[in-house]
Amino acid sequence: MEIKRTFDFLDNALEKFPKDDAFSVKRNGKWEKFSTQHIKDKADLFSMGLIELGFKKGDKIATVSNNRPEWNIVDFGMEQIGVVHVPVYPTIGETEYKHVLSHSDSKILIVSSKERYDFINPIAEKTENIEKVYSFDNIDGVPSFEEIIKLGEKVKEKHKATLEKMRNEVTENDLSSIIYTSGTTGLSKGVMMTHKNFVSNVKDSAVAVPKDAQSAISFLPLNHVFERMINYLYIYLGISIYYAESMDTIVENIQEIKPHLFAAVPRIFEKLYDKIYAKGLALKGLKRAIFFWALKLGERYDETKDMGAFYNFKLKIANKLVFVKWREALGNNIKCVVSGGAALQPRLARVFGAAGIPVLEGYGLSETAPVISVNRLGNIKAGTVGELLESAQVKIAENGEILFKGPNLMPGYYKDPEKTKEAIDEDGWFHTGDTGELDGRILKITGRTKEIFKLSTGKYVAPELVENKMKESPFIEQILVVGEGEKYTAAIVCPAFEHLHGWAAIHNIEYRDNLDLIKNEKVIKKFNEEIERLNNQLDKSMKIKKFSLVCEEWTPETGELSPTLKLKRKVLVKKYKTKLDFLYGYTEDEGFLSEK
Repeated sequence: MEIKRTFDFLDNALEKFPKDDAFSVKRNGKWEKFSTQHIKDKADLFSMGLIELGFKKGDKIATVSNNRPEWNIVDFGMEQIGVVHVPVYPTIGETEYKHVLSHSDSKILIVSSKERYDFINPIAEKTENIEKVYSFDNIDGVPSFEEIIKLGEKVKEKHKATLEKMRNEVTENDLSSIIYTSGTTGLSKGVMMTHKNFVSNVKDSAVAVPKDAQSAISFLPLNHVFERMINYLYIYLGISIYYAESMDTIVENIQEIKPHLFAAVPRIFEKLYDKIYAKGLALKGLKRAIFFWALKLGERYDETKDMGAFYNFKLKIANKLVFVKWREALGNNIKCVVSGGAALQPRLARVFGAAGIPVLEGYGLSETAPVISVNRLGNIKAGTVGELLESAQVKIAENGEILFKGPNLMPGYYKDPEKTKEAIDEDGWFHTGDTGELDGRILKITGRTKEIFKLSTGKYVAPELVENKMKESPFIEQILVVGEGEKYTAAIVCPAFEHLHGWAAIHNIEYRDNLDLIKNEKVIKKFNEEIERLNNQLDKSMKIKKFSLVCEEWTPETGELSPTLKLKRKVLVKKYKTKLDFLYGYTEDEGFLSEK
């Protein structure tokens, strides 16, 4: 069948890949399985319930939910009658909820749980356009989304023909969704996504997926454009989707279902690597030596080059002695994993690739639904974001900015023509805000146009490149690199406290709390050593001359990171103004720094 609209993916799956475990979720310690037919039937009933309630093409419905099969029921149920889905991050704050619910013109809101309901309902009650709040979980006194499905069952015969008519009236150029970009400053913008945007991106991205892949685990938020498109991609290819219980149970869930695929942001790979590295440090004698020998071997891995017979022989030994355990930890069935949302350390792509866990790093934005390029199996070029998708047009502007055209480009920002004009020029080129280089059709990201700063010496610094290099240290969880208009580059460092606590215990360092810990001279000396070691791999202007440690972790909940774990630079600069002034000698402070 011809697929032109997002809900065609479900019809196609039912026709070509009907499965009893098309969608699964673990709840209360048990995996619940939902068939393709079940999701299709419930989606149709949900559509008819909405029709009975008076919903029409162009109306908006917001959802705030974890990943679950029911998400697909309401998603397809809305979209096949032209209702626009507005999925919202569960972890945003009150101000952002007020903005999104009001700005989107959503008529109803569907939340996942009592926890979400208790937080959002007071906001929804004050939002004039929100007529009612429903829930997925059963909550006393709160209407369940099942009520809409039951209503659809009652009026099934009445609206059967209406549903078919409304489905036929939805075109590929109609809005499918409004996705609010988390952003790093200010209130989020509503990215309008058409059915064509998603469908074209799914079809183009399918070339990167192994043909024999049958199952995948999903844990990135479905409200984010990356996992949303990946979700559609799995359905399009007939791949069974298993939704993880939570971010904390990912490895456990992976070991249970032994998936072929999953998608993640770089921070997931960094944390996974850090845990593996910590286990290696705990080894003794010969085992420890073999572990780090294998690690060094993996850091040289490049599948695009002939590494020679001797290297390949050593890699076979490393795989049997060390890397086999990495694969076992991920279920022993992984064919490839996809990384997106931020830059991946090239070292991680090489090491995981050497371990038989190919990482396909890609690139894109919410505005491009999202993929522009992605690495392919057998041709993974670490340090690049891979080959442009077939329909992608990319050119590099004079200032190095990546400009894009393609069928997956948004029509614009919802109710914001001015910002749309700023993003898409008169010739139709979308200005990504990222800088990059093209080698044929292989794309490499070099930084962000708005984040690159100039030192008073006239030298330019791309902070993300420095930050990525510094995060190679197992001691550094996050780092903010600064220096606009200053003589040198400096940084605020958020330690990887789990690793630091373990290191402190080995070195008999006593401390009351994290604040006490980062004041310890041995700890400061260790961070000096780590930063100096990594500085040696950077150009002179990018070397960090001074740094200050912080005693608190940075998270989306506490406001320093976006929901996709990107630094909120303006928030961090404001929060640590005193420390930054101290780093550049403007004030005296009790912060701690390197004097190198």
